[in-house]
Parts: sequence; C-alpha cells; structure tokens
Amino acid sequence: MANARVVVVGAPDDLGVREVLIDGRSVGKVWSEQEFQSLLSREGVPADHPVRWLGEDGTVWPDRAGLRRTTGAFMVVGLLATAYPLFKIGVSDSGDALTYGGRLAGFTILAVALVEVLAAAAAVDFWGGRRWRHSGVAVLVGVVIALFCSISILLLQIGEHFNRYTAIGIALGVWSVAALSELFACRAWKRLPVPRSIAIGVVLSVLLAGSNLAYSQIYVPYVKTPLIQGGAEFKESNMTKGGSLYVTVHLYVRNAGQVPVYLLGSIYWIHGAPANPPDVEATDYDLVYDGEFVTPVGRVLNPGEEVAQDAVVEIQEPENRKKHPYETLRAETEVYVIRKDRMTLAADYPNSRARRAQIMKEDGKDAPIGAKYRNRSQMENSSEILNATRGPQRITVWRVDSGNWPRFSVDVSPPGVRIDYNSVDPLLNQKANARYGLSQQRGSMAQTPYRELLEKASAIDKGVTPSTPPTPNPPPPQVQ
Repeated sequence: MANARVVVVGAPDDLGVREVLIDGRSVGKVWSEQEFQSLLSREGVPADHPVRWLGEDGTVWPDRAGLRRTTGAFMVVGLLATAYPLFKIGVSDSGDALTYGGRLAGFTILAVALVEVLAAAAAVDFWGGRRWRHSGVAVLVGVVIALFCSISILLLQIGEHFNRYTAIGIALGVWSVAALSELFACRAWKRLPVPRSIAIGVVLSVLLAGSNLAYSQIYVPYVKTPLIQGGAEFKESNMTKGGSLYVTVHLYVRNAGQVPVYLLGSIYWIHGAPANPPDVEATDYDLVYDGEFVTPVGRVLNPGEEVAQDAVVEIQEPENRKKHPYETLRAETEVYVIRKDRMTLAADYPNSRARRAQIMKEDGKDAPIGAKYRNRSQMENSSEILNATRGPQRITVWRVDSGNWPRFSVDVSPPGVRIDYNSVDPLLNQKANARYGLSQQRGSMAQTPYRELLEKASAIDKGVTPSTPPTPNPPPPQVQ
C-alpha cells in the first residue's frame, strides 16, 4: 500500500531500551513489548502492522527494570546529596560572606548546586526513558562536579580536625568513583555531538572561576594590610604636700590602614626606669601601674577611627628616693587585634570575662600560669565554606601577670582542644596569625624625666606656674 506507515524498532541499547521510528520519525523509546504496543496504539498503528526489527527481533527485551531503577535512584540520591551542602554554603555566602569576593563565590556555588539538581533530573530521564538526547552527558557532568567537590573538601581538610564535612567529602568521593564507573560502562557521553567544543568550554569556565577565586580570596585580602598605630603621652602632674604624685597619661590607638579590626584586648604599662644608657635591660624597669585602656573589649576599630583614654597614675611617697630611684617614667601600650574581614567575633565576647576563681574552676591546669582574667567566645570564619572545612573555632584572650611586664596570651583553636600555654612555643599562634590576621601591636613609647614631674607637681601645688630660668644679661662691652 502506498500509504502504509513504516515502523522500525532499533536495537536494544546498553540498558535494554529500544527506539521506535515511524516513517523515519522517532516517536519514543520502549522497554518492553507492552510499552511497544501502547506506543503503537497512541500513534494509531494497528497491533498487527508489519514491523522492521533492527539488531534483535520482537522477542528480545533485555531490560532489567529493578537494576535500572536501583541504579537511577543511586545516581539521583548522590547528585542531590551533593547539591544540598552546595546550596547551604552558596545561600549563606552569597548574602553573608564578609567580602565581595566571598559573596561572588557564594553565587558561583549556588550555580553549581543548580547544575547538580539538573543532573539529578537528567538521571531520572537517563534511567527512565531517555527522552532527552543529552541526559547521559548531563549526569556525567554532575558526577564529575561531585568528584571535584569531594577532592576539594578533603584537600582543605588537611591539617584540620575531623568534622561532618570530612565525612561528607569521603562519602562523595566513594560515590563519585562508583558512579563514574557505571557511566563509563554505559558510555554516557556517546550522544555528545561536539565533545571538543564542550570540553573547551568547561576548561575555560574552570579557569575563569579559578582565577576569580584566586584573585578575590587570596590576592585582594593580602594586598590590604592593617596599620594600627598607638602610643602614650604624659600630660599634667600634681600632688598635695606630703601626699601622692598623680600623673595623667593620654593613651590612644588608631586604625591608620584600610582594614577594620576587632580589638581583642589592650594593656598599658607605666614603668619607673633609669636613663637610657646602652646597658639598660627590661629587668631594670620597675612596674608602677598597668591596666587596660580600650573598653569594651571586642569593639570594632574601623579605618580612620581612634580610641583614646586618659589614665591617672598614683605614685605614693614620690620623693622617697630609696623607694623610687627613677630617672624617668616610661609609658607604653600594646593591643591585640584580629582582622574583621576574615572572621566574625561572637556578640558575647565582651561579656565573657572570667576572673581567677572561675578560671580555676573551668580551666584548672589548662590555664596559663598567672592568669588574671580571660575573655572567650566562638568565632565564625569569613565564609561558610571555610566554616565547613575548618570547623568551629574558639578564641581565648588571657591576661597574664608576669612580674614587671604583664602580658596577653591569645589562642585560636577548635573548642575542647587543650593548649599548653606553659611551654615556650613561638609558633603557637602561627596558623591563626596567617589565617585571621591576629597580631600584637606595640605602640610608641613615651618617656619623661621623673624629677621634672616632681618639680612641676610641686610648683602647681604651691600655686606657682613653672617658668624657664631668666636669660642672663650679656656682659658689658670691654673698654679699650
């Protein structure tokens, strides 16, 4: 018959599905005789219509539905399991990352998560009906992304503590290898029409994304460095007859750089000291007074901002030279800061101060020798992906009494990790210094003669304004 329709059934593919063509046009794919008859009925072709069979005849339907659906479910679950943490990280970083580069990376991760969801939908088609020509390629791309994510997580975990993302990275790695083995066995890429152009596009995309991340996450943060300036200045002094000497000292710290910082703690020292011959050492200084001058602790110091305070120092029996054999009074400051663009300090840090009794109860022998008080709180990294790979972090700032030079001891570590503060270890905070810009900033030193302070204070006490000695009259000219 001239109008007879030509029905052709293709050979079974690797999963057992057979493509049906009517008059040279593909009308669908079928897994069994029942599906084939249903397709003919929908197309208006009689059941007894002649059929041309390619490869195998109508008795061969090699589909193993149970295994096929199990394989498809295995792929879908793995791809969605990859998409979930990517969505979680991407949503957090796209809105809350501390830097523009971090937010841009968050949007990139969101896009990758969307690709994983599309790959999961393609897996349903690839192991369901293969109605989309490139579903196998889409699944292959999704599995490769999952393998890349697994490798990245495990590489970032080197030197870190085991956490749930470590387990996720291992699980994704095992799943990715098994999934790739299955995709290679069924040649999922065989319907890719232009593999070379797509491969070039993938390579270019990876290079562009890698360049962007390297620029935003490595280069930009390190070309901007904090510049913290501080110091002390002696102001007026006064005393009552036979009483104490009161000296006012102006203390300040300012952010002269381009990076905001958290002020974790501050300290100033007032020392009685000899003059400055070459053989004067730190042990020659006698601590008169010390304290902190930036409150509350944990406050943010933005670029161009300054914090200042005047401290009044009392010296009892100031004219007792045996008790105070000073040539000069010396004032110095020191602050500990950490970069605000690399971490977020918890809001409870200023209120977390614990004194000696609480320290002995909570920390015991784990506290530094001479600990007077401490502030401690959780901290967040600059992005969720760093929180995922580094795990939770805790910062502790100890104020330690150590003779004439009280000091701070600062620790950044996972909660529950014991730090041996009582051993001499200059590399204790090296990792934190590099990651978070944790730094110790010593201010400029101010020094004034001790006797001059006494003279000015005595003069003020007597109601006399100190003045400079009168200039002697020039000698009369000699008579020749």
